[in-house]
Formats: sequence, structure tokens, C-alpha cells
Amino acid sequence: MAVDTREQQSLRYVAPEGAPRYLTSYVARRAYKEAVQRPPHVYGVTDVIDIHCHAHEGQQDALELAKYASANGMGGLLYKSIVGRPLPAEAVRKLLDELHRWCEQNNCVPIKAWAGFNIGSGRTLATPEMVREQLDDGVICVWMPTARHANTISKIGGPPIWWDPAANPDAHTGPLPWEEALTRGHYLLDAHGRLKEGVREIFRMVADRGLAISFAHSTHPEIFAMAEEVDRLGIKRAFVDHPFSPFVDLTLEEMRQLTGAGIYVNFTFDEISPLLGVDPALMYKTIRALGVRYVTLSSDCGEPLFPNSVEGMRLICGYMRAFGLSDDEVRQVSVINPRKIVGWED
Repeated sequence: MAVDTREQQSLRYVAPEGAPRYLTSYVARRAYKEAVQRPPHVYGVTDVIDIHCHAHEGQQDALELAKYASANGMGGLLYKSIVGRPLPAEAVRKLLDELHRWCEQNNCVPIKAWAGFNIGSGRTLATPEMVREQLDDGVICVWMPTARHANTISKIGGPPIWWDPAANPDAHTGPLPWEEALTRGHYLLDAHGRLKEGVREIFRMVADRGLAISFAHSTHPEIFAMAEEVDRLGIKRAFVDHPFSPFVDLTLEEMRQLTGAGIYVNFTFDEISPLLGVDPALMYKTIRALGVRYVTLSSDCGEPLFPNSVEGMRLICGYMRAFGLSDDEVRQVSVINPRKIVGWED
């Protein structure tokens, strides 16, 4: 008889707080067993939905990824970015047309796919009218600013061509002082510390249509201002991306405040990748402390230094199983809760 994952966990050595990372990682990697991986067949991603997937220029190919996800039984992909970003919903519709033909020829079930829209991908924030057009066209999730947010620019800098059309397109600054970053990037609060009127109008549109919204790379004052707006408007599909990233950097208590308000905390493979290096054991302990009701797992993959999103989802789900989430808990955070985010009702 198979031993339950949590029962296995209780039999393992538990390293003391502050122990070196290798002490927890080796116990987990030796104990965790999954079906033998035989690429291109991937085990451990059945029905899984990735709600944070990149496929814009220079990243993974959106259609080939959708084929790979379909062949391996995934549930769906929410494209945060995709080639054809000015009209992402149209790009996803074209992808699905091609994907359905391919799946029919190859006798597999096509995944579902959805489009997101980032209000901060240009030099100025998208207006409510621009967002309304995207939602009318089929976008199901709105992201607040990410790379061009002043918060990001103050932490890692940015290409000066973003704010100076005459700049060298290959140049990249270091982190900019906050006051300068505010002049170069986006910020969601007005002089009184309230969400700007245009941002509030976008939240009202999301609430009226019952869609999803991500707080993205916002500062803590912005995050909690948005949380208040979510509560006021009764939005049910709001989430905070990669809480351990340097752009978000939430404490456990801050995450508890958000999940207590019905806002999902979306952990990503990016955080536990070698590039950010968050200890997967810490991610597991945080999920265990939060509970799984308002937690999701996603990849945030797309860049060439990451695995593809299918493999990213296999890995993050596998890590969480290895450190102690049960199969039912992993399904909750990788299938059931993401279905709520994308509005996929059985």
C-alpha cells in the first residue's frame, strides 16, 4: 500500500531552523519519487493550469508550447504575454485554431488557452478605454505594470530606450534612485496615496465582468491599496504574483493579510529557479502556513534561461510534493484554484 506523502514527510529528518539549504534539499530530493520521465512525455502535469506564462518575442513559442502541453494532458495556459501583444486575445484565438487542428491530427485533447493584458507595457499606463477594448476582445486577466514599473526600475534598472527613443537599444541601466525611477516608470498611486482614478476605473471594469487581476510588480503601499479596492468591489479573482521576488518581497504575515482578504498568492518557478534562488523548502513552509485555499502555483517561464512552461509546472509541483504537500493539496494549488482564476467552471 502506498504511503501518503505527508506520512512520508513525518518519517524524514527535519533540519533545524537556519540550517544550510543543502540539508533540507538532499532529504527531499532523495525521498521524492515520481514516474520515470521519458521526454517528450511528461508526468505530473495532468490537468495543471499555468496562470503566468510568457511567449512574446524572443521567448518560448506559444503554439509549440500549447502542443506540448496538450500532448502531456495539461489543462491550460494563461498567456501573460504572447507575440501579437497589441491584440493578445486575437493571437490566442489564432493559436487555438491551429492547436485544435494539430490535436485532431495527433489524437490528443487540446488545452484551453487565455490571454492577459499588461496595462504598463508602454511609456504611459493604458487608459480605461484601452483596457475596455481588450476586455471586449476576450482578455480575461489584467496585469498591473511589471518591467516598466518604477519599483522594478529602482531594483534592477531598465533599457533607457524605454524613456529615451534616441538611446542605444542594447543599453541597460543599473538600479535607479527611487525619485528618478518614478520619472521613468509607472506608479499606481496619486499624490494622496490613493489609487489613480484610471486605475480604479480598470478595477471597476474587472469587477463588473468578473475577471482576474494581478498586482504584478507593485510596491507594498500599492498592493494594499489594491487589496482594499478588491475588497470594496468584491473581486474574487485577484492574485499577487511571485511574493518572494525582489519586486514584491512579502513577509508571511503580509501574505496572510492578503489571503485573509480572499486574494490569491501565486508562487512561481521563477522564484525557485537558479536565477532567484529561493529555497523550495521555504516556499513549501510558507504554503503550509498559509493553507492552500488561496494559493496557486505557476511557471513565469518563457525566457531562454528557464525551462519551458510545461517543465516549469512539473518542477514546481514536484518540489512542493517532495517537501510535503499531498497530491490533493498540489491539485488544489495547480488545478482547482487556477481554474477559479481563469473562470473555468466545471
